[in-house]
Amino acid sequence: MSELNERDFALDPEDNARLANLCGPFDEHLRQVELRLGVEINRRGNLFQVIGDAAPTRAAEKVLRSLYAATEEETLTGARVNLHLAESGIEAMVEEAAEAAQEVVIKVKRGVIKGRGPNQARYLHAITTHDINFGVGPAGTGKTYLAVASAVEALEANRVQRLLLVRPAVEAGEKLGFLPGDLSQKVDPYLRPLYDALYEMLGFEKVAKLIERNVIEIAPLAYMRGRTLNDSYVILDEAQNTTVEQMKMFLTRIGFGSVAVITGDVSQIDLPRHIRSGLRHAVEVLRDVSGISFTFFTSRDVVRHPLVAKIVRAYEAFEQAGNEEQAAAGKPKGGAA
Repeated sequence: MSELNERDFALDPEDNARLANLCGPFDEHLRQVELRLGVEINRRGNLFQVIGDAAPTRAAEKVLRSLYAATEEETLTGARVNLHLAESGIEAMVEEAAEAAQEVVIKVKRGVIKGRGPNQARYLHAITTHDINFGVGPAGTGKTYLAVASAVEALEANRVQRLLLVRPAVEAGEKLGFLPGDLSQKVDPYLRPLYDALYEMLGFEKVAKLIERNVIEIAPLAYMRGRTLNDSYVILDEAQNTTVEQMKMFLTRIGFGSVAVITGDVSQIDLPRHIRSGLRHAVEVLRDVSGISFTFFTSRDVVRHPLVAKIVRAYEAFEQAGNEEQAAAGKPKGGAA
């Protein structure tokens, strides 16, 4: 597992209009850089902080400085940001710096599972050597699937006594009362991706029996308050939709003999814009805490059907074109919100 790095730098001269141009509407340009490089970017005025592995953080600083220089002459768009990323050669630099992680092989009844690529290999190794683990990156990179596989192996080897699946439900507000059925029936639709992975590894009947015996437990995040979880494997999925308070509450539930894996995609936050994501906040606050691992995935780590990557790129291009048309129709030239 590579060490988490932090780079702090200022973009000078400080110019609010140029900074707004750099960041894009609702920080869309920063999110593009984050997604492409697998880093976390925080900003206060012209002061920037990049968190991630060593090579990607260096690359992110390089491209942000390049983009800021470009704002003196042009209004940035999503397409221009992508062009800067491609022309800078930073992706090759990141790939060259990818470390050969110790391979971890997970054995479950349905077969053998191992990481595909350096990031997944580092992620699995981190889970086996840390009690609290964060997997941050876009959908399709195997964050949740590998966490469930590790949990199943730990359960079958009797290293833990139970498995808890936790997820924010119903737009992070978790207003479940109006839904029909008991707690399990209310939350089941939101935990379906976790169930799918369990069924693949254990089979439907065994999963059903383990749930009936409370060896596998489902819990909306709001129902975790006040509990202490010992000898458990806890997976918090969709963590980008937790609030800062919810994330702190969840992390302080972890007891002796337990392992926690927190997964999320910071580019898909569904919280109201004025509420800060607990996942983003946790990366910033906990980066120097020993015993906690962070693995950042990028779009290069997507392992779904090859067409998925093409579909994602097509939607991104379409949305960027739409945003640029709206900007051209509704904003004066040279301005950025």
